[in-house]
Amino acid sequence: MSRDPTRWIRRTLARLPQFGMSRVPDAPLPHVRDPWPGDALRGANLLRGEIELGGVVGRLMPGGFDTLSGPPALRAAAHSFVWLRDLRALGTDAARVQARALVGEWIGAASLERLAQRPDVAGSRITAWLAHYDFFAASADDGFRQALMARLVGDARTLAASLPAEEMDGRALTAVKGLVAAGVALPEQPALLARAQKLLPQEIGRQILPDGTHNERSPGRLLVALQDLTEIRALLQAGRAPQPPALVSAIERMAPALRALRHADGGLALFNGTREENPALIEAVLTEAGRAGRVPNTMIEGRFERLAAGRSLLIADVGAPAAPGLDRFAHAGTLSFELSIGRDRMIVNCGGAPAAAGEWRDASRATAAHSTLTIADTSSSELTESGLGRRPEQVEDQRQEANGAHWLEASHDGWRRPFGAVHRRRLYMAESGDDIRGEDVVEAATPQPYIIRFHLHPSVDASLQQDGEAVLLRLPAGSGWRLRADGAKISLEESVYLGGATPRRAEQVVLTGYQDGEQQVKWAITRVG
Repeated sequence: MSRDPTRWIRRTLARLPQFGMSRVPDAPLPHVRDPWPGDALRGANLLRGEIELGGVVGRLMPGGFDTLSGPPALRAAAHSFVWLRDLRALGTDAARVQARALVGEWIGAASLERLAQRPDVAGSRITAWLAHYDFFAASADDGFRQALMARLVGDARTLAASLPAEEMDGRALTAVKGLVAAGVALPEQPALLARAQKLLPQEIGRQILPDGTHNERSPGRLLVALQDLTEIRALLQAGRAPQPPALVSAIERMAPALRALRHADGGLALFNGTREENPALIEAVLTEAGRAGRVPNTMIEGRFERLAAGRSLLIADVGAPAAPGLDRFAHAGTLSFELSIGRDRMIVNCGGAPAAAGEWRDASRATAAHSTLTIADTSSSELTESGLGRRPEQVEDQRQEANGAHWLEASHDGWRRPFGAVHRRRLYMAESGDDIRGEDVVEAATPQPYIIRFHLHPSVDASLQQDGEAVLLRLPAGSGWRLRADGAKISLEESVYLGGATPRRAEQVVLTGYQDGEQQVKWAITRVG
Protein backbone atom coordinates (compact mmCIF):
# COMPACT_ATOMS: atom_id res chain seq x y z
CA MET A 1 0.00 0.00 0.00
CA SER A 2 1.24 3.52 -0.77
CA ARG A 3 2.36 5.47 2.32
CA ASP A 4 0.79 8.67 0.94
CA PRO A 5 -3.03 8.32 0.82
CA THR A 6 -3.40 11.75 -0.80
CA ARG A 7 -1.59 10.31 -3.81
CA TRP A 8 -4.47 7.85 -4.30
CA ILE A 9 -6.98 10.68 -4.01
CA ARG A 10 -5.24 12.86 -6.62
CA ARG A 11 -4.81 9.92 -8.97
CA THR A 12 -8.45 8.83 -8.65
CA LEU A 13 -9.99 12.31 -8.79
CA ALA A 14 -8.02 12.99 -11.95
CA ARG A 15 -10.18 10.43 -13.70
CA LEU A 16 -13.48 12.13 -12.84
CA PRO A 17 -13.67 15.20 -15.14
CA GLN A 18 -14.46 13.04 -18.17
CA PHE A 19 -17.75 12.11 -16.46
CA GLY A 20 -18.58 15.58 -15.14
CA MET A 21 -17.57 16.54 -11.62
CA SER A 22 -20.01 16.18 -8.75
CA ARG A 23 -19.57 15.72 -5.04
CA VAL A 24 -18.14 12.37 -4.01
CA PRO A 25 -20.09 11.06 -0.98
CA ASP A 26 -18.29 10.42 2.29
CA ALA A 27 -19.69 6.88 2.52
CA PRO A 28 -22.17 4.64 0.69
CA LEU A 29 -25.66 3.98 1.97
CA PRO A 30 -25.75 0.62 3.76
CA HIS A 31 -28.04 -1.01 1.19
CA VAL A 32 -25.55 -3.50 -0.26
CA ARG A 33 -25.09 -6.78 1.60
CA ASP A 34 -23.32 -9.98 0.55
CA PRO A 35 -25.83 -12.80 1.17
CA TRP A 36 -23.44 -15.65 0.36
CA PRO A 37 -21.23 -17.56 2.80
CA GLY A 38 -17.50 -17.00 2.77
CA ASP A 39 -14.84 -19.64 3.35
CA ALA A 40 -12.58 -18.99 6.35
CA LEU A 41 -9.99 -21.50 5.09
CA ARG A 42 -9.71 -19.64 1.80
CA GLY A 43 -9.47 -16.44 3.85
CA ALA A 44 -6.53 -17.88 5.78
CA ASN A 45 -4.86 -18.78 2.48
CA LEU A 46 -5.34 -15.19 1.31
CA LEU A 47 -3.41 -14.01 4.37
CA ARG A 48 -0.53 -16.12 3.06
CA GLY A 49 -0.90 -14.51 -0.36
CA GLU A 50 -2.68 -17.39 -2.10
CA ILE A 51 -5.81 -16.98 -4.23
CA GLU A 52 -7.55 -20.07 -5.61
CA LEU A 53 -10.06 -20.57 -8.40
CA GLY A 54 -11.21 -23.95 -9.64
CA GLY A 55 -8.22 -25.73 -8.17
CA VAL A 56 -5.71 -23.27 -9.69
CA VAL A 57 -3.67 -21.28 -7.14
CA GLY A 58 -2.01 -17.92 -7.75
CA ARG A 59 -0.19 -15.27 -5.72
CA LEU A 60 -2.02 -12.18 -4.44
CA MET A 61 -0.12 -9.89 -2.10
CA PRO A 62 -0.01 -6.12 -1.53
CA GLY A 63 2.16 -4.74 -4.29
CA GLY A 64 1.26 -7.56 -6.66
CA PHE A 65 -1.61 -6.20 -8.75
CA ASP A 66 0.80 -4.70 -11.28
CA THR A 67 2.42 -8.10 -11.82
CA LEU A 68 -0.46 -10.57 -11.54
CA SER A 69 0.15 -13.76 -13.49
CA GLY A 70 -1.83 -16.90 -14.22
CA PRO A 71 -4.77 -17.79 -16.46
CA PRO A 72 -7.19 -14.96 -17.36
CA ALA A 73 -9.99 -16.44 -15.20
CA LEU A 74 -7.75 -16.39 -12.12
CA ARG A 75 -6.58 -12.83 -12.79
CA ALA A 76 -10.17 -11.72 -13.31
CA ALA A 77 -11.10 -13.26 -9.96
CA ALA A 78 -8.29 -11.32 -8.27
CA HIS A 79 -9.45 -8.01 -9.78
CA SER A 80 -13.11 -8.74 -8.92
CA PHE A 81 -12.54 -8.77 -5.12
CA VAL A 82 -15.25 -11.43 -4.58
CA TRP A 83 -12.71 -13.06 -2.25
CA LEU A 84 -13.37 -10.30 0.30
CA ARG A 85 -16.14 -12.53 1.65
CA ASP A 86 -13.53 -15.15 2.52
CA LEU A 87 -11.42 -12.67 4.51
CA ARG A 88 -14.59 -11.50 6.21
CA ALA A 89 -15.49 -15.11 7.07
CA LEU A 90 -12.07 -15.42 8.72
CA GLY A 91 -12.99 -12.31 10.70
CA THR A 92 -9.66 -11.54 12.34
CA ASP A 93 -7.93 -8.17 12.61
CA ALA A 94 -5.26 -9.53 10.30
CA ALA A 95 -7.94 -10.34 7.71
CA ARG A 96 -9.34 -6.81 7.95
CA VAL A 97 -5.88 -5.29 7.56
CA GLN A 98 -5.13 -7.53 4.56
CA ALA A 99 -8.43 -6.61 2.90
CA ARG A 100 -7.77 -2.90 3.39
CA ALA A 101 -4.18 -3.22 2.18
CA LEU A 102 -5.21 -5.04 -1.01
CA VAL A 103 -8.01 -2.58 -1.82
CA GLY A 104 -5.69 0.36 -1.20
CA GLU A 105 -2.95 -1.21 -3.28
CA TRP A 106 -5.37 -1.77 -6.17
CA ILE A 107 -6.60 1.84 -6.05
CA GLY A 108 -3.05 3.17 -5.98
CA ALA A 109 -1.59 0.83 -8.61
CA ALA A 110 0.45 2.68 -11.22
CA SER A 111 -1.08 0.58 -13.99
CA LEU A 112 -3.62 -2.24 -14.28
CA GLU A 113 -4.25 -4.64 -17.12
CA ARG A 114 -7.32 -4.05 -19.34
CA LEU A 115 -8.99 -7.14 -17.90
CA ALA A 116 -9.42 -5.26 -14.59
CA GLN A 117 -11.92 -2.91 -16.23
CA ARG A 118 -13.86 -5.56 -18.13
CA PRO A 119 -17.56 -4.85 -17.36
CA ASP A 120 -18.21 -8.06 -15.39
CA VAL A 121 -14.98 -7.69 -13.39
CA ALA A 122 -15.78 -4.05 -12.61
CA GLY A 123 -19.34 -5.00 -11.67
CA SER A 124 -18.11 -7.68 -9.27
CA ARG A 125 -15.56 -5.33 -7.73
CA ILE A 126 -18.06 -2.49 -7.20
CA THR A 127 -20.53 -4.90 -5.57
CA ALA A 128 -17.84 -6.47 -3.36
CA TRP A 129 -16.42 -3.12 -2.18
CA LEU A 130 -19.89 -1.86 -1.30
CA ALA A 131 -21.02 -5.11 0.33
CA HIS A 132 -17.93 -5.31 2.57
CA TYR A 133 -17.40 -1.59 3.13
CA ASP A 134 -18.19 -1.88 6.83
CA PHE A 135 -15.63 -4.69 7.17
CA PHE A 136 -12.56 -3.11 5.62
CA ALA A 137 -13.26 0.61 5.14
CA ALA A 138 -15.60 2.01 7.80
CA SER A 139 -12.82 2.22 10.41
CA ALA A 140 -10.13 3.37 7.96
CA ASP A 141 -8.67 6.89 7.91
CA ASP A 142 -10.26 9.69 5.91
CA GLY A 143 -7.72 9.49 3.12
CA PHE A 144 -8.45 5.82 2.43
CA ARG A 145 -12.22 6.28 2.50
CA GLN A 146 -12.13 9.33 0.22
CA ALA A 147 -9.94 7.52 -2.31
CA LEU A 148 -12.22 4.48 -2.18
CA MET A 149 -15.41 6.50 -2.69
CA ALA A 150 -13.85 8.48 -5.53
CA ARG A 151 -12.83 5.26 -7.27
CA LEU A 152 -16.27 3.71 -6.73
CA VAL A 153 -17.97 6.69 -8.36
CA GLY A 154 -15.53 6.79 -11.25
CA ASP A 155 -15.71 3.05 -11.94
CA ALA A 156 -19.51 3.04 -11.73
CA ARG A 157 -19.72 5.84 -14.30
CA THR A 158 -17.27 4.05 -16.57
CA LEU A 159 -19.30 0.86 -16.24
CA ALA A 160 -22.53 2.67 -17.10
CA ALA A 161 -20.91 4.10 -20.22
CA SER A 162 -19.60 0.67 -21.32
CA LEU A 163 -22.97 -1.09 -21.23
CA PRO A 164 -24.72 -2.75 -22.96
CA ALA A 165 -21.94 -5.09 -24.01
CA GLU A 166 -23.71 -7.11 -26.71
CA GLU A 167 -20.67 -9.23 -27.36
CA MET A 168 -20.64 -10.43 -23.76
CA ASP A 169 -22.11 -13.71 -22.56
CA GLY A 170 -23.64 -14.40 -19.13
CA ARG A 171 -21.08 -12.10 -17.51
CA ALA A 172 -23.19 -9.12 -18.58
CA LEU A 173 -25.63 -9.82 -15.71
CA THR A 174 -22.76 -9.47 -13.25
CA ALA A 175 -21.92 -6.12 -14.82
CA VAL A 176 -25.51 -4.92 -14.49
CA LYS A 177 -25.53 -6.07 -10.85
CA GLY A 178 -22.58 -3.79 -10.15
CA LEU A 179 -24.46 -0.89 -11.69
CA VAL A 180 -27.54 -1.61 -9.54
CA ALA A 181 -25.37 -1.84 -6.40
CA ALA A 182 -23.76 1.51 -7.18
CA GLY A 183 -27.14 3.05 -7.96
CA VAL A 184 -28.76 2.14 -4.65
CA ALA A 185 -25.65 2.87 -2.55
CA LEU A 186 -24.79 6.18 -4.24
CA PRO A 187 -28.08 8.09 -4.56
CA GLU A 188 -26.13 11.21 -5.56
CA GLN A 189 -25.66 9.44 -8.90
CA PRO A 190 -29.29 8.77 -10.01
CA ALA A 191 -28.30 8.08 -13.62
CA LEU A 192 -26.58 4.83 -12.54
CA LEU A 193 -29.75 3.15 -11.31
CA ALA A 194 -31.80 4.49 -14.22
CA ARG A 195 -29.29 2.98 -16.64
CA ALA A 196 -29.32 -0.36 -14.84
CA GLN A 197 -33.12 -0.53 -14.79
CA LYS A 198 -33.18 0.00 -18.54
CA LEU A 199 -30.57 -2.69 -19.24
CA LEU A 200 -31.79 -5.37 -16.84
CA PRO A 201 -34.91 -6.58 -18.71
CA GLN A 202 -32.92 -6.70 -21.95
CA GLU A 203 -30.23 -8.92 -20.43
CA ILE A 204 -32.76 -11.22 -18.78
CA GLY A 205 -34.58 -11.65 -22.08
CA ARG A 206 -31.33 -12.36 -23.88
CA GLN A 207 -29.91 -14.86 -21.40
CA ILE A 208 -32.68 -16.70 -19.56
CA LEU A 209 -34.63 -19.21 -21.64
CA PRO A 210 -38.38 -19.83 -21.19
CA ASP A 211 -37.72 -23.08 -19.28
CA GLY A 212 -35.47 -21.25 -16.79
CA THR A 213 -32.15 -22.56 -18.10
CA HIS A 214 -29.33 -20.29 -19.25
CA ASN A 215 -28.45 -19.81 -22.90
CA GLU A 216 -24.88 -21.02 -22.26
CA ARG A 217 -26.34 -24.47 -21.38
CA SER A 218 -24.19 -24.68 -18.26
CA PRO A 219 -25.59 -25.55 -14.81
CA GLY A 220 -22.70 -23.57 -13.31
CA ARG A 221 -23.54 -20.47 -15.33
CA LEU A 222 -27.20 -20.88 -14.36
CA LEU A 223 -26.16 -20.84 -10.69
CA VAL A 224 -24.15 -17.64 -11.15
CA ALA A 225 -27.00 -15.98 -13.08
CA LEU A 226 -29.51 -16.86 -10.36
CA GLN A 227 -27.10 -15.52 -7.73
CA ASP A 228 -26.81 -12.26 -9.65
CA LEU A 229 -30.55 -11.87 -10.14
CA THR A 230 -31.47 -12.63 -6.53
CA GLU A 231 -28.87 -10.08 -5.41
CA ILE A 232 -30.29 -7.53 -7.84
CA ARG A 233 -33.79 -8.15 -6.50
CA ALA A 234 -32.58 -7.64 -2.91
CA LEU A 235 -30.75 -4.46 -3.90
CA LEU A 236 -33.82 -2.98 -5.59
CA GLN A 237 -35.91 -3.85 -2.55
CA ALA A 238 -33.37 -2.22 -0.20
CA GLY A 239 -33.28 0.89 -2.36
CA ARG A 240 -37.09 1.00 -2.63
CA ALA A 241 -36.77 0.86 -6.42
CA PRO A 242 -39.33 -0.88 -8.66
CA GLN A 243 -38.59 -4.41 -9.81
CA PRO A 244 -39.18 -5.18 -13.49
CA PRO A 245 -41.67 -8.04 -14.06
CA ALA A 246 -39.02 -9.84 -16.10
CA LEU A 247 -36.83 -10.14 -12.98
CA VAL A 248 -39.53 -11.75 -10.86
CA SER A 249 -40.53 -14.13 -13.66
CA ALA A 250 -36.95 -15.17 -14.41
CA ILE A 251 -36.15 -16.07 -10.80
CA GLU A 252 -39.34 -18.12 -10.54
CA ARG A 253 -38.34 -20.13 -13.65
CA MET A 254 -34.65 -20.49 -12.88
CA ALA A 255 -34.92 -22.00 -9.40
CA PRO A 256 -36.74 -25.19 -10.55
CA ALA A 257 -34.35 -25.55 -13.49
CA LEU A 258 -31.35 -25.32 -11.15
CA ARG A 259 -32.88 -27.95 -8.87
CA ALA A 260 -33.36 -30.23 -11.89
CA LEU A 261 -29.65 -30.02 -12.70
CA ARG A 262 -28.52 -31.10 -9.21
CA HIS A 263 -27.72 -34.57 -7.99
CA ALA A 264 -29.05 -35.77 -4.64
CA ASP A 265 -25.70 -34.95 -2.98
CA GLY A 266 -26.62 -31.29 -3.49
CA GLY A 267 -24.00 -30.58 -6.17
CA LEU A 268 -24.47 -29.75 -9.83
CA ALA A 269 -24.30 -32.03 -12.85
CA LEU A 270 -21.02 -31.56 -14.72
CA PHE A 271 -21.92 -30.16 -18.13
CA ASN A 272 -20.21 -27.34 -20.07
CA GLY A 273 -17.56 -26.18 -17.65
CA THR A 274 -19.53 -26.88 -14.49
CA ARG A 275 -18.06 -28.20 -11.25
CA GLU A 276 -20.05 -29.65 -8.36
CA GLU A 277 -19.92 -26.33 -6.47
CA ASN A 278 -20.59 -25.98 -2.74
CA PRO A 279 -23.99 -27.56 -1.89
CA ALA A 280 -24.43 -25.04 0.95
CA LEU A 281 -24.02 -22.16 -1.52
CA ILE A 282 -26.45 -23.74 -4.00
CA GLU A 283 -29.01 -24.21 -1.23
CA ALA A 284 -28.50 -20.62 -0.08
CA VAL A 285 -29.12 -19.37 -3.62
CA LEU A 286 -32.29 -21.46 -3.92
CA THR A 287 -33.49 -20.28 -0.52
CA GLU A 288 -32.85 -16.68 -1.54
CA ALA A 289 -34.77 -17.30 -4.77
CA GLY A 290 -37.84 -18.20 -2.75
CA ARG A 291 -40.86 -20.27 -3.65
CA ALA A 292 -39.95 -23.69 -5.01
CA GLY A 293 -41.74 -24.73 -8.20
CA ARG A 294 -42.09 -28.25 -9.56
CA VAL A 295 -38.77 -29.71 -10.69
CA PRO A 296 -39.02 -30.34 -14.45
CA ASN A 297 -37.87 -33.61 -16.02
CA THR A 298 -37.58 -32.07 -19.49
CA MET A 299 -35.94 -28.73 -20.18
CA ILE A 300 -37.25 -28.01 -23.67
CA GLU A 301 -35.12 -24.98 -24.51
CA GLY A 302 -32.07 -25.88 -22.42
CA ARG A 303 -32.16 -29.40 -23.93
CA PHE A 304 -31.50 -31.51 -20.86
CA GLU A 305 -33.45 -34.62 -19.85
CA ARG A 306 -33.84 -35.95 -16.33
CA LEU A 307 -34.75 -39.63 -15.80
CA ALA A 308 -35.60 -40.50 -12.20
CA ALA A 309 -36.92 -43.75 -10.75
CA GLY A 310 -36.43 -45.32 -7.34
CA ARG A 311 -33.15 -43.92 -6.00
CA SER A 312 -31.62 -43.53 -9.47
CA LEU A 313 -31.22 -40.21 -11.30
CA LEU A 314 -29.86 -39.85 -14.83
CA ILE A 315 -29.28 -36.40 -16.35
CA ALA A 316 -28.52 -36.27 -20.09
CA ASP A 317 -27.35 -33.52 -22.44
CA VAL A 318 -29.50 -33.81 -25.57
CA GLY A 319 -28.89 -30.41 -27.12
CA ALA A 320 -26.54 -28.71 -29.55
CA PRO A 321 -23.77 -26.66 -27.93
CA ALA A 322 -24.40 -23.02 -27.06
CA ALA A 323 -24.36 -20.62 -29.99
CA PRO A 324 -21.16 -18.87 -31.09
CA GLY A 325 -20.41 -16.03 -28.70
CA LEU A 326 -22.00 -17.97 -25.85
CA ASP A 327 -19.74 -21.03 -26.08
CA ARG A 328 -16.76 -19.76 -24.07
CA PHE A 329 -17.00 -22.75 -21.70
CA ALA A 330 -18.86 -25.12 -24.02
CA HIS A 331 -17.76 -28.75 -23.98
CA ALA A 332 -17.90 -31.33 -26.75
CA GLY A 333 -20.15 -33.50 -24.60
CA THR A 334 -23.28 -33.89 -26.73
CA LEU A 335 -25.37 -36.94 -25.64
CA SER A 336 -23.28 -37.48 -22.51
CA PHE A 337 -25.04 -38.35 -19.25
CA GLU A 338 -24.47 -38.62 -15.52
CA LEU A 339 -25.98 -41.22 -13.19
CA SER A 340 -26.30 -41.09 -9.42
CA ILE A 341 -27.83 -43.53 -6.94
CA GLY A 342 -29.18 -41.72 -3.92
CA ARG A 343 -26.40 -39.41 -2.74
CA ASP A 344 -23.69 -41.44 -4.52
CA ARG A 345 -22.50 -40.35 -7.95
CA MET A 346 -21.69 -43.30 -10.18
CA ILE A 347 -21.29 -42.26 -13.84
CA VAL A 348 -19.95 -38.72 -14.29
CA ASN A 349 -18.36 -36.39 -16.78
CA CYS A 350 -14.83 -35.32 -15.86
CA GLY A 351 -15.88 -31.76 -15.04
CA GLY A 352 -14.52 -28.37 -16.02
CA ALA A 353 -11.21 -26.59 -15.56
CA PRO A 354 -11.97 -23.06 -16.83
CA ALA A 355 -9.16 -21.49 -14.79
CA ALA A 356 -6.54 -24.07 -15.77
CA ALA A 357 -3.85 -23.72 -18.41
CA GLY A 358 -4.89 -24.38 -22.01
CA GLU A 359 -3.85 -28.02 -22.17
CA TRP A 360 -5.85 -29.04 -19.08
CA ARG A 361 -8.77 -26.86 -20.08
CA ASP A 362 -8.98 -28.42 -23.56
CA ALA A 363 -8.63 -31.94 -22.19
CA SER A 364 -11.62 -31.43 -19.91
CA ARG A 365 -13.70 -30.05 -22.80
CA ALA A 366 -12.99 -32.95 -25.18
CA THR A 367 -15.61 -35.59 -25.91
CA ALA A 368 -13.29 -38.19 -24.36
CA ALA A 369 -13.77 -36.47 -20.96
CA HIS A 370 -17.51 -37.23 -21.09
CA SER A 371 -19.60 -40.33 -20.62
CA THR A 372 -20.55 -40.81 -24.23
CA LEU A 373 -19.24 -42.18 -27.53
CA THR A 374 -16.14 -40.87 -29.35
CA ILE A 375 -15.26 -41.61 -32.99
CA ALA A 376 -11.60 -41.94 -34.06
CA ASP A 377 -10.31 -39.99 -31.03
CA THR A 378 -12.02 -36.89 -32.46
CA SER A 379 -14.34 -34.66 -30.43
CA SER A 380 -17.91 -34.18 -31.61
CA SER A 381 -17.26 -30.41 -31.61
CA GLU A 382 -14.02 -28.71 -32.59
CA LEU A 383 -12.39 -27.05 -29.60
CA THR A 384 -11.02 -23.53 -30.09
CA GLU A 385 -9.50 -21.00 -27.70
CA SER A 386 -12.64 -18.86 -27.66
CA GLY A 387 -15.30 -21.57 -27.92
CA LEU A 388 -16.19 -24.16 -30.54
CA GLY A 389 -15.69 -24.41 -34.28
CA ARG A 390 -17.31 -27.37 -36.04
CA ARG A 391 -20.21 -28.63 -33.98
CA PRO A 392 -23.37 -30.76 -34.22
CA GLU A 393 -25.94 -29.00 -36.35
CA GLN A 394 -28.81 -31.40 -35.82
CA VAL A 395 -29.46 -32.83 -32.37
CA GLU A 396 -32.75 -34.66 -31.92
CA ASP A 397 -34.34 -36.37 -28.95
CA GLN A 398 -37.59 -38.09 -28.08
CA ARG A 399 -38.75 -39.19 -24.65
CA GLN A 400 -41.45 -41.60 -23.53
CA GLU A 401 -42.72 -42.72 -20.14
CA ALA A 402 -45.01 -45.55 -19.13
CA ASN A 403 -45.77 -47.09 -15.73
CA GLY A 404 -42.81 -45.32 -14.13
CA ALA A 405 -40.27 -46.47 -16.74
CA HIS A 406 -38.42 -44.04 -19.03
CA TRP A 407 -37.16 -44.25 -22.62
CA LEU A 408 -34.97 -41.64 -24.24
CA GLU A 409 -33.72 -41.69 -27.82
CA ALA A 410 -31.33 -39.03 -29.13
CA SER A 411 -28.93 -38.43 -32.00
CA HIS A 412 -26.44 -35.86 -33.26
CA ASP A 413 -24.46 -35.26 -36.45
CA GLY A 414 -21.29 -33.76 -35.01
CA TRP A 415 -19.13 -36.21 -36.98
CA ARG A 416 -20.99 -35.82 -40.28
CA ARG A 417 -18.37 -33.54 -41.82
CA PRO A 418 -15.18 -35.41 -40.84
CA PHE A 419 -16.52 -38.98 -41.08
CA GLY A 420 -20.03 -38.87 -42.56
CA ALA A 421 -21.27 -40.35 -39.29
CA VAL A 422 -24.25 -39.89 -36.96
CA HIS A 423 -24.33 -41.06 -33.33
CA ARG A 424 -27.59 -42.46 -31.98
CA ARG A 425 -28.06 -43.23 -28.30
CA ARG A 426 -31.01 -44.98 -26.67
CA LEU A 427 -31.48 -45.05 -22.90
CA TYR A 428 -33.94 -46.94 -20.73
CA MET A 429 -34.58 -46.80 -16.98
CA ALA A 430 -36.90 -49.32 -15.33
CA GLU A 431 -39.57 -48.15 -12.90
CA SER A 432 -37.48 -49.49 -9.99
CA GLY A 433 -34.40 -47.52 -11.04
CA ASP A 434 -32.34 -50.70 -10.62
CA ASP A 435 -32.04 -51.47 -14.33
CA ILE A 436 -30.54 -48.90 -16.74
CA ARG A 437 -29.89 -49.97 -20.30
CA GLY A 438 -28.43 -48.28 -23.33
CA GLU A 439 -27.63 -48.72 -26.97
CA ASP A 440 -25.09 -46.69 -28.96
CA VAL A 441 -25.10 -46.83 -32.75
CA VAL A 442 -22.76 -45.26 -35.30
CA GLU A 443 -24.46 -44.70 -38.65
CA ALA A 444 -21.83 -44.23 -41.37
CA ALA A 445 -21.26 -45.48 -44.92
CA THR A 446 -17.72 -46.46 -43.92
CA PRO A 447 -17.24 -48.23 -40.54
CA GLN A 448 -15.48 -46.03 -38.00
CA PRO A 449 -13.33 -46.84 -34.95
CA TYR A 450 -15.22 -45.77 -31.83
CA ILE A 451 -15.08 -45.95 -28.04
CA ILE A 452 -17.81 -45.52 -25.41
CA ARG A 453 -16.68 -44.18 -22.05
CA PHE A 454 -18.33 -44.29 -18.64
CA HIS A 455 -16.27 -42.11 -16.30
CA LEU A 456 -16.66 -43.17 -12.68
CA HIS A 457 -16.77 -40.90 -9.67
CA PRO A 458 -13.62 -41.30 -7.52
CA SER A 459 -15.69 -42.79 -4.69
CA VAL A 460 -16.74 -45.77 -6.85
CA ASP A 461 -14.81 -49.00 -6.33
CA ALA A 462 -14.59 -50.79 -9.70
CA SER A 463 -13.26 -54.24 -10.59
CA LEU A 464 -13.20 -56.11 -13.89
CA GLN A 465 -14.68 -59.59 -13.65
CA GLN A 466 -12.32 -62.46 -14.41
CA ASP A 467 -14.16 -63.38 -17.59
CA GLY A 468 -13.79 -59.80 -18.84
CA GLU A 469 -17.49 -59.61 -19.61
CA ALA A 470 -18.52 -57.06 -16.98
CA VAL A 471 -17.31 -54.53 -14.40
CA LEU A 472 -18.55 -54.63 -10.81
CA LEU A 473 -19.17 -51.24 -9.21
CA ARG A 474 -19.42 -50.71 -5.45
CA LEU A 475 -20.80 -47.39 -4.18
CA PRO A 476 -19.96 -45.75 -0.84
CA ALA A 477 -23.44 -46.43 0.53
CA GLY A 478 -22.84 -50.14 -0.04
CA SER A 479 -24.93 -50.95 -3.11
CA GLY A 480 -23.39 -53.06 -5.86
CA TRP A 481 -23.92 -52.69 -9.60
CA ARG A 482 -22.79 -54.58 -12.71
CA LEU A 483 -21.99 -52.92 -16.03
CA ARG A 484 -21.90 -55.32 -18.97
CA ALA A 485 -21.85 -54.84 -22.74
CA ASP A 486 -22.60 -56.71 -25.96
CA GLY A 487 -20.80 -55.77 -29.18
CA ALA A 488 -17.66 -54.25 -27.63
CA LYS A 489 -14.57 -55.16 -25.65
CA ILE A 490 -14.84 -53.95 -22.04
CA SER A 491 -11.88 -52.63 -20.03
CA LEU A 492 -11.10 -50.51 -16.99
CA GLU A 493 -8.74 -47.54 -17.41
CA GLU A 494 -7.51 -44.51 -15.50
CA SER A 495 -9.41 -41.23 -15.53
CA VAL A 496 -9.39 -37.92 -13.67
CA TYR A 497 -12.18 -36.11 -11.85
CA LEU A 498 -12.20 -32.31 -11.96
CA GLY A 499 -15.64 -31.77 -10.49
CA GLY A 500 -14.56 -31.21 -6.90
CA ALA A 501 -12.32 -28.76 -5.08
CA THR A 502 -9.14 -30.43 -6.38
CA PRO A 503 -8.38 -32.90 -9.21
CA ARG A 504 -8.70 -36.53 -8.14
CA ARG A 505 -7.67 -39.82 -9.67
CA ALA A 506 -10.59 -41.88 -10.94
CA GLU A 507 -11.36 -44.76 -13.30
CA GLN A 508 -13.42 -45.19 -16.43
CA VAL A 509 -15.14 -48.16 -18.01
CA VAL A 510 -14.20 -48.24 -21.71
CA LEU A 511 -16.18 -50.10 -24.36
CA THR A 512 -14.14 -50.47 -27.54
CA GLY A 513 -16.34 -51.13 -30.56
CA TYR A 514 -15.43 -53.55 -33.33
CA GLN A 515 -14.76 -51.57 -36.51
CA ASP A 516 -15.22 -54.62 -38.73
CA GLY A 517 -18.54 -55.56 -37.17
CA GLU A 518 -21.94 -54.01 -36.69
CA GLN A 519 -21.49 -50.46 -35.41
CA GLN A 520 -23.75 -51.04 -32.43
CA VAL A 521 -23.15 -51.64 -28.73
CA LYS A 522 -25.78 -52.62 -26.18
CA TRP A 523 -24.94 -52.14 -22.52
CA ALA A 524 -26.69 -52.43 -19.16
CA ILE A 525 -26.09 -51.19 -15.61
CA THR A 526 -28.03 -53.32 -13.13
CA ARG A 527 -28.15 -53.60 -9.37
CA VAL A 528 -26.74 -56.79 -7.85
CA GLY A 529 -27.58 -58.34 -4.51
